[in-house]
Amino acid sequence: MTSNRAFIHPPHLSNEKSLKTLVENRTVYSLKHCELNLFENYESSTLVPLKFNDLVVTSMLRGKKVMHLFDDPSFVYLPGETVVIPSNVEMKIDFPEASRNNPTQCLALAIDQKKITDTLQFLNERYPKEGNDQFWHLNYQSYFFYNNAALATTINKLINECMSTSITKDVLADLTLQELLIRIIQTQTAKAIENGLFIDPKNPITEVVAFIRLNLKENFNMKHLSEKACMSTTSFYRFFKKELGMSPIEFVINEKMRCAKQLLQNPTIQINEVCHMSGFEDCNYFIRLFKKHEGITPKQYQLLCVN
Repeated sequence: MTSNRAFIHPPHLSNEKSLKTLVENRTVYSLKHCELNLFENYESSTLVPLKFNDLVVTSMLRGKKVMHLFDDPSFVYLPGETVVIPSNVEMKIDFPEASRNNPTQCLALAIDQKKITDTLQFLNERYPKEGNDQFWHLNYQSYFFYNNAALATTINKLINECMSTSITKDVLADLTLQELLIRIIQTQTAKAIENGLFIDPKNPITEVVAFIRLNLKENFNMKHLSEKACMSTTSFYRFFKKELGMSPIEFVINEKMRCAKQLLQNPTIQINEVCHMSGFEDCNYFIRLFKKHEGITPKQYQLLCVN
């Protein structure tokens, strides 16, 4: 089933003559504070082990693989998805469909721990979160997520910097690494909210999210939402964007889309009913927006759910 995820532009595959192996052929770009690894597979294989000494951010670029990680159930890993893995954790990987005509390609960005620590310290000092005991941190329990547009754009930038021959690439990569860590934390926070795992009663977002979900049919505006958070409109907008990497109105639209997708799992419901029940007034606008978010129409999505 199609899901709303943003894709990374995959680099060119290696020249066939330069391949050292058909399983996990590795190309490395080393910088001062990170190492970009591009892995390609041209042969079906199972339980291929891989481990890094640093935290690693992996993103699928082409093809499909199956990840075995921690003691959790294995999961299919596809383009448009990212996995964050702590240092010295071994993953085992299956490549069920890899072949010369259908290779897989995945990036693994290993980041120096000091760079991570320094970035988090900088964020907590210069851009502290609201409330006591609230800090910028990576959530290692939330290690798998779909790429949003901002995260995919940042990873694309980092790939370009790592593969660049510019003498300034280390400086630019360092700045982009900071941005990447921010995007990952924001994405993890948004995922926690979506899954009902963000329940800090002291955080203004908690009450605002609850209000939005209970009143999806309302016409939300920034003034109304900021009053719920007991903040000025400007402060609330900046706070929300910092926490989640999206504006409050973007979040409202995402919530309406999530509601619509849940409703569409019912094969008997009409599209115009879904439109109004999920808080949209104009059915044509709803269909256009749904197709922009999901890549297919609401009706096509409904049929996929049934099948």
